[in-house]
Parts: sequence; structure tokens; C-alpha cells
Amino acid sequence: MELGRIPAFEAHLDLARLPWRATKSPGVSWILVAPDEAAFRAALAAGGGEVVALIRMDPGCGYPPHRHLGDEEVLVLQGGYADELGEYRAGSWVRYPAGSSHAPVALGDAAAPSGPGNEVCVLFATARGGTLPL
Repeated sequence: MELGRIPAFEAHLDLARLPWRATKSPGVSWILVAPDEAAFRAALAAGGGEVVALIRMDPGCGYPPHRHLGDEEVLVLQGGYADELGEYRAGSWVRYPAGSSHAPVALGDAAAPSGPGNEVCVLFATARGGTLPL
């Protein structure tokens, strides 16, 4: 499903300094980029909206299967992940159309410490309309 790739892409993020928020999925956290917190909560209450976020998945960790109610676009900033449709590494741009489903899991070994060769996966994602768990 990879639609694009930025050749020789590198991002240098100080992950420890970012204000990550835990999710219900172990080893997965995120940062809301837009909208602001109040607009995000209002959109959730209304059952939709658009969210732009940074997502962090520790090696071997990921989201449970879900279906997208609207389009989702993802740019892999660091590390990589795999799902039923393929494997995506830093610099990959992926688009999931409304109605598509997947269960992304960060590449690497959850039992080993993260670092070179077992990198944390960091995504810049825009999701429209929310998701439904499967």
C-alpha cells in the first residue's frame, strides 16, 4: 500500500523530550498535533473529525485491528512497521482509504531494548472520521 518514499529520508527526534500520551495499547503512545484538545474532544463526542498526531510504537508493539471510517495518511519518520498490506520504513508515505482495515505493528523485538537495529517507530499521521475496532 506504500504510495511514496522519500529517498535517503532521516529524521532526528529527541523522543525522550516529547510529551507522549499513553494509549490503551501497550508500548504505543501519541501526541495530538491538531486540532487543539477542546476541538479534539468535541470531534470525538460527535463521532468524527480530523486528527493530526505523532504516534510512537515501541519495537514489536502496535494497534489492534481496526477499520478506518475516513482516509488516513501516514509518513514514517523513524523505524518502521508492518501490517497485512506490507512493510513500511522511514521515509514511506502510506494512504489507507475509508473502509480499509489493518493492525500495524512496529518492526523489531519487543523483548530487546530499543536502539540501533531495534528502533522505535514514529509516525506522522492524519486521520479523518475515526476508526472502529474489529
